[in-house]
Formats: sequence, C-alpha cells, structure tokens
Amino acid sequence: MLRLVGVVVSVGLADSLNPTTVGPALYLCTGERPRRKVLQFTIGVFAVYLLGGALIALGPGQLLLSLVPKPGRLARHILEVTVGVAMITASFLLWRFRERLANRRAPQPSAEGRSSALLGATITAIELPTAFPYFAAIAAIVGSGLGPPRQILLLVLFNICFVLPLIGMLVLLTVFGDRGRSMIERARDFGERRWPVIVAPLLLVAGVFAIVLGVSGLESGARGRFHRFVRHFRNTIHP
Repeated sequence: MLRLVGVVVSVGLADSLNPTTVGPALYLCTGERPRRKVLQFTIGVFAVYLLGGALIALGPGQLLLSLVPKPGRLARHILEVTVGVAMITASFLLWRFRERLANRRAPQPSAEGRSSALLGATITAIELPTAFPYFAAIAAIVGSGLGPPRQILLLVLFNICFVLPLIGMLVLLTVFGDRGRSMIERARDFGERRWPVIVAPLLLVAGVFAIVLGVSGLESGARGRFHRFVRHFRNTIHP
C-alpha cells in the first residue's frame, strides 16, 4: 500500500503543474474577488477530475479486473515499471517539443462572467480524455487489487496533489493579499515561458521513482523465489 501511495503522490505532484488548469487559475487571480473565484475554480477541477477517475476505476477498470485473475505481486511490480516508463516517455516528449509548447498560450478566461466552478469543471472535462499521467495512476490503482473504498481514497489523494498549485495560490492570496497577487503574476509570466522545462524533469523524477519501486519489488520477489527453490531442493536431497 505504501509503495502505491508513493507512486500516486509522485505522479500527482508531477501532473499538478498542468498549464491547462494552472494557467486559467493564474488569470483568475488578477480579477475581482480572486480568492472566491480561484476557490470555485479549484472545486470544479477537483470534483470533475475525481469523478472522472472514479468512473474509470470503478467502471471499465473493475470490469477488466473481473475478467482476469487478481493481480499478484509480480504483475503489480511490472505495472509499476510500466507506469514509470510511460512517465519518462511523457517527460521526453515534453522536453523534445518544449519550445513549441511554450509558444502555445494557456486559456485566458475572463475574471468576470461565468461561474469559476463551471469554468474549472468544463476545462477539466475537456482535458480528461488526454490526461495520460492520470490514466497511468488509475492503472496502478486498479491493478493493485485493492477494494473500491481504498481505490477511491487513493484517487482523492492523487487529486489533492493535482490541485496543490491552486491551493498554493489561495494561500498566497489569503496571507499576502495584493502582495500575493503580485507574486502570482510574476510566477505566471515565468511559467508561461518555461512550463515545459519545469514539468519535464518532474515527470522524469516521478517515472524513475516508479521504476525503482517496481524493479526493487521484482528483485525482492526473485530473491524470494530463489530461496524457496533452494529450500525445496535441499529438502528433496535431504528429506
């Protein structure tokens, strides 16, 4: 369970700097009543992302799990390695196309008008089908063989990690007021230019972490099987 928590947290933190959600929140910080709007936006993002993940994990995920035997330790460790490889691949693609991605502007919603919660929900619903890091985390959660309540708890944990940058904005606005807004504006200007360079190493670290967990588990399992083989061989020779 702790190993899976580590994978979920690392992937969630790496995915949290997603410009599709962070970008609009940064612009909401510049309008009137920024704390209220960023809070509503955060709730919309969190609710839709969690609901979408739960529907995938408890729907198609459980159906697939019911068609195959409950995954053993070997399968779970292989899945950890697979998740790590997927994260490293995403990191490589981000770095490879970093200049092109940096030139694409994140959505810049009006700070007035429509509900910020609806805005967050809409953006997240559109983003969900291409949320590959989230899918990797869901695959690890479903493949763990844990019951639905624990799977939901892990999804909640992932989504808390995912909205941490938005929570950080709320803290800055609450604690520092106008000064916090200025800090956020400077961070926005920097992030628009450099976000692929920031996110790619985070994805790389998360991927390496998942692979290390998986490989260490495979190595431990291999040693255990070897020791059992040796004991069985000795018992056969010297009953």
